[in-house]
Amino acid sequence: MGIVLASGSPRRREIMEMLGVKELRIIPAKGEEKVTPGTPPAEIVTSLSRAKAEEVAARCGDDDIVVAADTIVWHEGRMFGKPRNRDEAAAMLRELSGTGHTVFSGVTVIKGESADTRVEQTEVYFRVLSEREIQSYIDTGEPMDKAGAYGAQGLASLFVEGIDGDFFNVMGLPVCTLGKMLREQGVELL
Repeated sequence: MGIVLASGSPRRREIMEMLGVKELRIIPAKGEEKVTPGTPPAEIVTSLSRAKAEEVAARCGDDDIVVAADTIVWHEGRMFGKPRNRDEAAAMLRELSGTGHTVFSGVTVIKGESADTRVEQTEVYFRVLSEREIQSYIDTGEPMDKAGAYGAQGLASLFVEGIDGDFFNVMGLPVCTLGKMLREQGVELL
């Protein structure tokens, strides 16, 4: 039995390694992420994480435990995924400046015929950002592969005034929720 992470995200891998997961295999899902307009955020992340887990589980053994996740930033009724370019990153950061937003992550654990999908949400509050700060941050390249165009664990930590909920959820993998799910599958991390 091994744990398979259905993600190529270096942050998710880092979190799994931090938890001491032994025999971790990385098999990124390749499917296209499609979202129907008007879909509630919790439904978006749970359906995408489930699809990723099912895709990868089809390539694994029945005794493997497959973990998949999907994360979005939700602000004023809109989804902020990964920015496609600098202009989109700047627009996202301007909108998040001086406000609160919600990070939603769906996480799915599959072992054999058993599948469990849950959602976690965390509130994040940004201080007011100057245009210079936004452009300087984009110049680092850090925001380009992150939902909402920021990484709370990196330089954008300078922007975060507060977090209500699981910090690791903001990084893309809700640790407390995942720990419960793995324990239910017989995996003890402590």
